Amino acid sequence: MTLVAAAVCPHPPLLVPRVGAGEPVAAREPALAAVRRLRAADPDVVLVVGDDPEALATGSRAYGPNAVGDFHGFGVDFRVPLGPPAGAGAGATPALPLSLAVGAWLLAETGWRVERRGIGVSPKAEPAEAATLGAGLVARAAAAGERVALLVMGDGSARRTAKAPGSLDERAEPYDEIVERALADVDLEVLLGLEPGLAADLLVAGRASWQVLAGAVRAAGAAGWAADPLYADAPYGVGYFVCVWERGGAA
Repeated sequence: MTLVAAAVCPHPPLLVPRVGAGEPVAAREPALAAVRRLRAADPDVVLVVGDDPEALATGSRAYGPNAVGDFHGFGVDFRVPLGPPAGAGAGATPALPLSLAVGAWLLAETGWRVERRGIGVSPKAEPAEAATLGAGLVARAAAAGERVALLVMGDGSARRTAKAPGSLDERAEPYDEIVERALADVDLEVLLGLEPGLAADLLVAGRASWQVLAGAVRAAGAAGWAADPLYADAPYGVGYFVCVWERGGAA
């Protein structure tokens, strides 16, 4: 058993309190609860997976524990390393994409000093490519004898309302409902069937990352997984999901 648990969380910068400046973000506590559930699974390593525009040419990009998320672009002088504080001072410090930066904050906020690595995924990755990436993560964990958990960062459509970042698209809510049900049902085929073109039209920032998750679970053995949906809403016109997948049923 190499893949022991997974959590899906959104990655709006407002999730980080220093960026949100007091904004009551309803997804924040469920996301932190999901990370605590990963901790309870006692993995050796957490792999943080998320959308990465810098990975367009290569399909994916690996980040070590010294990579740093910087929220300066959101008007806040705040940086958070991917890895635990003990390993954050040495070596180069490549910049994390927003998705992984928010994931790093979630891990740091829970005080969990587990080993962490980041996987940035191209938003243009084809479903088969993303699934193969997920399968490869499981294979490498098995070869190393590691118990791995996935923290999968990804937003739904940013076109849920007229005031959403991409304005209203009538296809956005039905799309997000499909994703919500697939996450709640651990429906790998539905997740792998999400079409890249439609996701791009709807400004979905989680499609490829969810497909990495589906590929990883399929490679690890799809039987015996159960989901615990903790949150699903679109408070800013963007679909946010928080869901925990565990082997043998939800705690």
